[in-house]
Amino acid sequence: MSEQESHSSKGLLRSSSIVSLMTLLSRVLGLVRDVVVAQYFGARADAFFVAFKIPNFFRRLFAEGAFSVAFVPVLSEYRAQRSLDEVRLFVARMSGTLGLLLLLLTALALLFADYLPWLFAPGFRADPEKFALTGDLLRITFPYLLFISLAAFSSSVLNAYGRFAVPAFTPVILNITLIASVWYLTPLFVEPLFALAWGVLLAGALQWLFQLPFLARQRMLVWPRPNTKDDGVRRVGGLMVPALFGVSVSQINLLLDTLLASFLESGSVSWLYYADRLNNLPLGVFAIAIGVVVLPSLSANHARDDHQRFAAILDWALRMVILLALPAALALVLLATPLMATIFYHGEMTPYDIGNMALALQAYGSGLLAFMLIKVLAPGYYARQDTKTPVRIGVQAMVLNMVLNLALVIPLQHVGLALATALSSYFNAWMLYRGLRRSNTLNLQPGWWRYSAKVVLALLALAGAIVLLMGDAQQWLLWSAGQRAGQMALLVISGVLLYFAVLAALGLRPRHLRGARFE
Repeated sequence: MSEQESHSSKGLLRSSSIVSLMTLLSRVLGLVRDVVVAQYFGARADAFFVAFKIPNFFRRLFAEGAFSVAFVPVLSEYRAQRSLDEVRLFVARMSGTLGLLLLLLTALALLFADYLPWLFAPGFRADPEKFALTGDLLRITFPYLLFISLAAFSSSVLNAYGRFAVPAFTPVILNITLIASVWYLTPLFVEPLFALAWGVLLAGALQWLFQLPFLARQRMLVWPRPNTKDDGVRRVGGLMVPALFGVSVSQINLLLDTLLASFLESGSVSWLYYADRLNNLPLGVFAIAIGVVVLPSLSANHARDDHQRFAAILDWALRMVILLALPAALALVLLATPLMATIFYHGEMTPYDIGNMALALQAYGSGLLAFMLIKVLAPGYYARQDTKTPVRIGVQAMVLNMVLNLALVIPLQHVGLALATALSSYFNAWMLYRGLRRSNTLNLQPGWWRYSAKVVLALLALAGAIVLLMGDAQQWLLWSAGQRAGQMALLVISGVLLYFAVLAALGLRPRHLRGARFE
């Protein structure tokens, strides 16, 4: 491995670690937020979750999803080949165009707020009060899309310049704001869910404003100037249109779950939401962090025609996902009931809710590896400004998910929806991987079999330890909150130490994670 490759890999590992730590802080606070919401509202917060999911869905389409994967490669190319003034002009025109489109979309959404719940949660029509409440909450939460998309745009610029910590920390503001809203604003409303809705809107504005000083420090805080005829803006738009489907398939699948869940037993939307939130903890801390870091690096190497480094970075990302995704998935499946009991069994939550949430978590957890693989494989296409291939694969996966949803929802209810998402994600991940291999974009480095064997042996040791320390899962519901927390801490700490101790005993060292060799 050359000195340049070693330095680059060390930088990727360091950047990924920074993003992971910041994301871990955000996700832990997100769990605290969910615990607070569950304690105050239990499983009757369905209306708020739908009102929050709708702008979040569009956020992932127009901000963190399709826009980001289209914008970052073009911006990286501008940085490599253009002057600072040209980059600033491109950022000004792009931000102005994006802001204008978001204003129009927000205005339309507010105008049709009473009808959007019919589209995203048609089952709520059976409960006119819940249906009307969802529309009222949506009028407050939807403008969040404008602010959070501008915040995501700022994050993309900072990420392209290698400034990963601030964008990774920004979601912490959302969680703190929502926790404070529940504690301090709930008593001010006849319907307490409005406190959460106003908290969402306030959090979006704060997340955007927080990043502006850091953009100014990077000399990228420019006045927006809408211009749809700019060459860079048109290129981003051309890349973004197909990427709307390719990058957001998992989000579309989750919305399909919500749509079908709205027809099921009351509380199904909440059970799926809480299970998905817990499943997203390792997904966000590890895979999304790795994906955020590698996209600018892959884009820069593509712009320099350095195919060898491009392939080595993808290989490194895959190995990191295998190392971290498999133990996390194993823990989610085996510890589903203890985890849900420890985190959510308070206040309005009942043992019946915990049981249903645990089943959903097991289904989502079984697909965690696929969810993570998608996050690191897709940048291999987007960095090369190929958005058409992920679109084709994504549409196929979405159709498969719909078929599986319809096949599994009746016999398995809400668990079938989660399982369908997991199975279709494995199809998505496999097709992305196969495409990269066939195009010789991803060339696996030496040592994969030996590396995989070490991980499998460590997983077997971890599984045995979990089963031994967990005991009877239902017993956790009879313990006090303190007992559950103490035993869970023991399980997590013991499991992490054992897993990495076995890997170390088998010869895997931290230095092996910095480069392209894993013998």
